[in-house]
Amino acid sequence: MSTRAGRRDVTLRSAFGEFVRHPSPWMIAGLLVGAVVARVWIGGWGMADLLVPVVMVAVFPIVEWLIHVMILHWRPRRFGPVTLDTQLARKHREHHNDPRDIPLIFIPWRSLIPVLIAALVVAFVLFRSVERGLTFLVLLGALGLVYEWTHYLIHTDYKPRSPLYRATWRNHRFHHYRNEHYWFTVTTSGTADRLLHTYPDPQSVAKSPTAKNLHALDEAG
Repeated sequence: MSTRAGRRDVTLRSAFGEFVRHPSPWMIAGLLVGAVVARVWIGGWGMADLLVPVVMVAVFPIVEWLIHVMILHWRPRRFGPVTLDTQLARKHREHHNDPRDIPLIFIPWRSLIPVLIAALVVAFVLFRSVERGLTFLVLLGALGLVYEWTHYLIHTDYKPRSPLYRATWRNHRFHHYRNEHYWFTVTTSGTADRLLHTYPDPQSVAKSPTAKNLHALDEAG
């Protein structure tokens, strides 16, 4: 599968073959495998090991929404002579400019490194026990892989088959091709968008002229 190939039939097998060619899935998978091995080795299971996954799965759509809105759609800001513009925001603008450019679909590995370090700090500093911190890392790794795979698959030519994936696919396509101010969830079908009022009737939303040029930065220079 080429980086900017024309539309073609894509199977899950061929999509997965491309998916594993990129660094971020391997980095997240490394976190997941390491956390699983350490969690099983340490033991000390308790009810909190059930509570942590339930809470994380419940809040993940909201966290995903917040990251998408506040970090990925960050508008560059000037503070005196300094312009604050993160790599994540820059790469996301490039992703909107060309949603079919496969490398731009993935979390940039240079940005992912500090994210993984921050996850380790949260797990081993903020949690009251190593056991629960490792449970947190297991779920974080699993959710991270779900995000990367779902986001990647949506931007391939794989045709949706299940109703749930079709709805998720449609919402993210609306975000890219109709209006970038709505439909911010990626791995679920409008969950946080419904809660945070960014899930309008698509027919009521005008097509945005800046969906492929976030913040109109090209025009603004």
